[in-house]
Amino acid sequence: MRIFTASLATETNTFSPMYTDLQSFYQSFYAAPGEHPATPTLCSAPLVACRDYAALHPTEVTLIEGTCTWAEPGGLLNRAAYEQLRDEILLQLQAALPVDLVMLGLHGAMVAQGYDDCEGDLLQRVRLLVGPTAIVAATLDPHSHLTALRQQQADLLIAFKEFPHLDFMQRAEELLQLAVRAVKGEIRPVMNSFDCRMIDVFPTSHEPMKSFVHKLMQLEQQAPVLSVSVIHGFMAGDVPDMGAKLLVITDNAPELGAALAQELGLELFSFRGRTLPQFYTIPDALQHLHDQSVQAGPVVLADVWDNPGGGVAGDGTLILHELIRQQVSGVAVGTLWDPMAVRLCQAAGEGADIELRFGGKSCASAGDPVDKRVKVVRLKQNAQQEFAGSLVPMGDCALIRFDGIDLILNSNRCQSFDPSLFRALGLDPLSYRVLLIKSTNHFYQGFVGIAGKIIYVDAGAPYPSNPVTNQYHKLQRPVWPRHPAPFDLT
Repeated sequence: MRIFTASLATETNTFSPMYTDLQSFYQSFYAAPGEHPATPTLCSAPLVACRDYAALHPTEVTLIEGTCTWAEPGGLLNRAAYEQLRDEILLQLQAALPVDLVMLGLHGAMVAQGYDDCEGDLLQRVRLLVGPTAIVAATLDPHSHLTALRQQQADLLIAFKEFPHLDFMQRAEELLQLAVRAVKGEIRPVMNSFDCRMIDVFPTSHEPMKSFVHKLMQLEQQAPVLSVSVIHGFMAGDVPDMGAKLLVITDNAPELGAALAQELGLELFSFRGRTLPQFYTIPDALQHLHDQSVQAGPVVLADVWDNPGGGVAGDGTLILHELIRQQVSGVAVGTLWDPMAVRLCQAAGEGADIELRFGGKSCASAGDPVDKRVKVVRLKQNAQQEFAGSLVPMGDCALIRFDGIDLILNSNRCQSFDPSLFRALGLDPLSYRVLLIKSTNHFYQGFVGIAGKIIYVDAGAPYPSNPVTNQYHKLQRPVWPRHPAPFDLT
């Protein structure tokens, strides 16, 4: 069995000013053939799964590794950059022919200049190379756009079930297991989907999604159902197919698959407007800092809409300014993206006291820059944080101190996944009264075990978080909440 595996992924916020180019991929993660580390990344887990399988079946499998690359979510992808990386992988695949199986790690919300459906374009070109009989399979992030082209060109598409995406390695292993069975002729996978006609956010660490995911996993144990995926959608992507969908894969049972997708899709639609935990305004959130009932451990303030994982800069200062105004001390901030400020701190050196302007550079809605005299406490090159067994680059970082606040400036945009981001700069997160982080929900698993309280803070910007007022131009079909009853409309 000849298996080719590669990965090309990013998440595109078409409203973001943080445009994406080749350097964005090289800076975040790029592994040429044979150079992928032993640890998986979010979207390259299929390669690690294939390596493990090939090691267990050395006489049965020939594994050909292609390029794996990932860019931190950002704005529209440069067309030439997309085409160069796409063609790099396609040339590697062409050189590997013939193959029985193509295993790809994709995201599903990548948009480039001239390409609303990058993943569909890639899958179509893969299919043209390998022919109709080879199995083409890919993992997807649930925050993606499921298109008819992708379903036509692939045999198997499986999205992570959890948000936060702690199960990315399990889904890659599941995909490979089904793909190998399909190559051997043991199953004939058929994909059916249902358009839920809604835009919402679905954290699976909270109800009702927690129980819904458990239900999906139970259904997968019942033949002929092979896999069930919830495509959450990505509201910051202005493309025709944006929105939530249900994807069911059966063993050659299309009628059952279509019925089950519709049944589950309508159940998901019934959750609309009640899947998120409570979000607080900045004043209301900071009132909780005076709550005497808070259990032992720091209060975690999650800045949900200045999340680099959603394609914005992560340099917002709206919450930080209010903490400063209220003279809240015992605060650690991780992180604030500002490569220029990091460079100035590096030039000054550890121990220096300097006048520094930081944050608030990317857009007007993210807040004004902060001007402070700060102490450069620590400098760290190529810092990393952990996430579900993977390592996430933070780039060069500087830890600065002012007004009872310790703040990590980073040069690589990344959201706050895990308390290890503080330890990377020598800080003990448990020693602080308040931890201010930037993430919508990926932080939850890492921080829930140390937090006295978790507060989701809706600062109102800069992520396009209101689908009713977002200026979509390519989304034409009726979806909730833009339309209160989308299934009543033709």
